[in-house]
Amino acid sequence: MLIQHAATHVQHMQKALSQMNLQLHNVISDITGETGMRIIRAITAGEHNPKTLATYRDYRCKNSFAIIEKSLTGSYREEHLFSLSQALELYDVYQKKIVACDIQIEKQLATFKTQQLEVNRTIEKPKHKQKSKNEPSFDLTSHLLRITGVDLTAIPGVGASSALKIISEIGLDMSRWGNSKQFASWLGVCPGNKVSGGKILSSKNKRTANYASSTFRMAASTLHHNNSALGAFFRRLKSRLGAPKATTAAAHKLAVIFYDMIKNKTEYKETGQDYYEKQYRDRLIKSLCSRAKTLGFELVEKPLASTC
Repeated sequence: MLIQHAATHVQHMQKALSQMNLQLHNVISDITGETGMRIIRAITAGEHNPKTLATYRDYRCKNSFAIIEKSLTGSYREEHLFSLSQALELYDVYQKKIVACDIQIEKQLATFKTQQLEVNRTIEKPKHKQKSKNEPSFDLTSHLLRITGVDLTAIPGVGASSALKIISEIGLDMSRWGNSKQFASWLGVCPGNKVSGGKILSSKNKRTANYASSTFRMAASTLHHNNSALGAFFRRLKSRLGAPKATTAAAHKLAVIFYDMIKNKTEYKETGQDYYEKQYRDRLIKSLCSRAKTLGFELVEKPLASTC
């Protein structure tokens, strides 16, 4: 909720800048980054010279000094400066509140019992992966590893924040569900089974306001560009059934993996999209051979043509 309020005031800052004809959001990817916040704080402090403001450009910014200077040429009207100042002050207030919440969350996580870990267990951090602005300010991954005994962030699409949201909703005692199928049913990420007189009336998955379910769905929706086996599974289903059904199916797989990891303390092992594609091809060939056999035919693999 605090993050949403902070995002609202970011929108207010961007609106005030646009009203002054300052197109800062068009030349930097995030106005709450190093370059954006330096410039905004300088504007509210009374500096309105575009050339001077452009000097606050961070060296990592993709756009040049001249482009940023040009975007800061506008009309610095008093009422819009007041709106910008108010939005900035409220944004800073919520940032302080978010940090206070992070401190309290870390204190609560410290009270959880430490699970037995493997000898010399270390977390392999993904390369070139930037930390999200919405992630806690402390090392959440280490806390999750300590209290669960497994690295949940190894699951494709599941980050530390997502894992914490799910655990805060379902807890760490997985004995409340007999198996992973019951867990997926409770989440509402599996087909329904409305049956009357032996006839299936509907197979739509049930609606639920479960936060864990929405988190699994959100994680599943990020698999489109993922190079894992789950990513390949999601893309194949999305092209055949559409995004909603593919998201539900991928969320079901994520939920089953999550359940097994916490209950059985087994680490996630990535097989890769190439392995998935090979398995899919083998299943397809087996199915075709079976259908051909029922019709009295036999499939013969055609040798690849020589390129010489």
